[in-house]
Amino acid sequence: MPKTLKQLVQLGQMRAPEASIEDISYLISERAELTPSEFQLKQDSEASSELEKQLQKDFKKLARNVSPQYILGYAWFLGYKIMVQRGVLIPRFETEELVEWALDHLHDGMKILDLGTGSGAIMVALAKEASKKGIKDLTLYASDISDSALRTCEENFLTFDLDVTVRKANVLIGLEKFDLIISNPPYIRPEEKNLMDSNVLQNEPEEALFGGKDGLEFYRRFAKQVREHLTDEGQFFLEFGFSEKDDLAKLFAEELPDFKVEFKDDLAGKPRMVYGKWQK
Repeated sequence: MPKTLKQLVQLGQMRAPEASIEDISYLISERAELTPSEFQLKQDSEASSELEKQLQKDFKKLARNVSPQYILGYAWFLGYKIMVQRGVLIPRFETEELVEWALDHLHDGMKILDLGTGSGAIMVALAKEASKKGIKDLTLYASDISDSALRTCEENFLTFDLDVTVRKANVLIGLEKFDLIISNPPYIRPEEKNLMDSNVLQNEPEEALFGGKDGLEFYRRFAKQVREHLTDEGQFFLEFGFSEKDDLAKLFAEELPDFKVEFKDDLAGKPRMVYGKWQK
């Protein structure tokens, strides 16, 4: 007898008891091609046998702590379906706010770098949204230290028909000058590990998550290198951990005294983003 969506959620809870109901529901709704609201409204709808067979396989992976996005092979970011695979960071919705802030500073003809691009989600969203705004002639670059990330981002750029120059680089070493640099770098502190979901720790790359003993290793290196990689009108946008604002403000004041630095809270009211530009 066919199962309803509600019964499939219950089955998911039985097969993957450690998984959250949010992850189970997300997986089912994506497989059923339903929006979150449609999924809630159709709880009593019967699922096809094909959907149930697929979910039986998915629940086995979920029980092994595989993230739903890795099971599906994609994640949504600012409305774009971004291919992801294990070993590449799953883009977070908080980073969408960083992209939207940077979008307000884009204009025709800029040369842009997505530093530590991972899946390429930031670059895809930035470039496609800029195109919607009529911003033209952008020169796009993306860099990462991970070979698997570079392969994944290239596939996403191809899918979205973007002409992006992809480079392997450790922070900014070996790269050129840009009008805008944007990055969601690693910033989690080791002691925060016990607060993280086990599926994140088991699936996502440590080098994309953890930022050294105090979470600021990337920012120290970035601050020492960035002058050589920004044009005269150059600017940067970085995400950071919400508890790191004071330390970052001190770091940038010491290393980049000739820069205007501005911090911004996310929608939850936590400081999560920083903008920097040469002072005139």
